[in-house]
Amino acid sequence: MPEFPIPVEVVAFDLDGTLVDTLPDLHEAANRMLAGLGRPIVADSAVRAYVGDGVDRLVKRLLTGDPGGEPDAALFELAGRVFRGHYASVLSRASQPFPGVVEGLQEMRRRGLRLACITNKPACFTEPLLRDMGLASFLDLVLSGDSLPRKKPDPLPLQHCAQVFGVPASRLLMIGDSRNDTQAARLAGCPVFCVPYGYRDMLGVHELDCDAIVPALLDTLKLVEISRS
Repeated sequence: MPEFPIPVEVVAFDLDGTLVDTLPDLHEAANRMLAGLGRPIVADSAVRAYVGDGVDRLVKRLLTGDPGGEPDAALFELAGRVFRGHYASVLSRASQPFPGVVEGLQEMRRRGLRLACITNKPACFTEPLLRDMGLASFLDLVLSGDSLPRKKPDPLPLQHCAQVFGVPASRLLMIGDSRNDTQAARLAGCPVFCVPYGYRDMLGVHELDCDAIVPALLDTLKLVEISRS
């Protein structure tokens, strides 16, 4: 376990399940896609368990009912197009920042922290969603699932983020809600906190390899020391 407070210069956040509750609109798009393909619709709990690895993996899981499933290639290509069309139409219909997110980002910026969003969501959805939720102005950097050759749980996005800001990985704090976030942070050498809400397949938050659990973003500031390069 690290010694608190942890010296931090940059904080990077996951998006779905950490900053924004996107489940209602993901669920709506998923069921519109499934219904259009003549398949049974699913409960929001199923979509919650499938979120986190990008749109392609979400669609594959919806088609197969298996976290690692591989559907027929032609069906997958069609379903992917259909899902993207539906999700674009409902992207910000019911999604909302989680309680305390705006206040937390405001205070972090006020105290001089630089902030980033690192998500596996494609940029075509990430950027308009952040704008619609009123969060884009808080962020100095946004890395989507298709911004780089590899995405979380690969450490590349966090390593790239640290390089952009010119800080050592040890001073880049990742805040997320899933194993993708914790694995990427560990491999990159970054400290990592988790929020107790969010989307985590079957894992409980206490099963994740994180340094702390923060009920709200403002709680982060009790555990870090804001340092300057």
